[in-house]
Amino acid sequence: MKKLGTITIGQAPRTDITPILEANLSNTEIVQIGVLDGLSKEYIETKLYPMENDYVLTSRLVTGESVIMSREKIKPILQEKIHHLEDMGITQILLLCTGVFPGLTTRKSHLIEPDHIIPPTIAALIGKRKLGVIVPLENQVKTSYKKYSPFGLDPVFQVASPYEMNPTNFEKATQNLKKEVDVILLDCMGYTEEMRGIVEKESDIPVVLSNAIMTKLVSEII
Repeated sequence: MKKLGTITIGQAPRTDITPILEANLSNTEIVQIGVLDGLSKEYIETKLYPMENDYVLTSRLVTGESVIMSREKIKPILQEKIHHLEDMGITQILLLCTGVFPGLTTRKSHLIEPDHIIPPTIAALIGKRKLGVIVPLENQVKTSYKKYSPFGLDPVFQVASPYEMNPTNFEKATQNLKKEVDVILLDCMGYTEEMRGIVEKESDIPVVLSNAIMTKLVSEII
């Protein structure tokens, strides 16, 4: 059976994402590891919490709790995890994060980074239509915009965290978007089909789920 290594910037296994991975990669053995595996929430909040002006990320622990981290602080751990999967003989690795991680390297494996794929793909799919984007945290709006502007996109952003499953937050974000945009992207690998369903029902326009589009594309090349 073919193998795909996946790295979450939280802790593995990602039981919230696993159903989507398995649905789109049914003939593939999925090996999950996490940047925060083995680390306590106290350690993460003490040692990995963002400083002012850091690039901010959020993810999920195996307990279901969410944490906020600095990209700069977790990046060395992420690089170690990539090499760990390579040492296991994994030749294709999917990063389960839509954030931007400049300078990641592999020795021999192919690393698939969603931030390299989703923005140009969305730009090609929607053409001149207006894009709305939902992100987990308010302070991710500015950094997220930079992913899309090189492709001629000028998204309208709203915030609703996938790690606080409050339908009201998704409904409010959707209400603020639907009069301005033609397509909505849920820009985090932690969003689920249930969350997409809420946004679709509220907006009645196409809604793109980041992990679904990535796993569908990846299934074509492994």
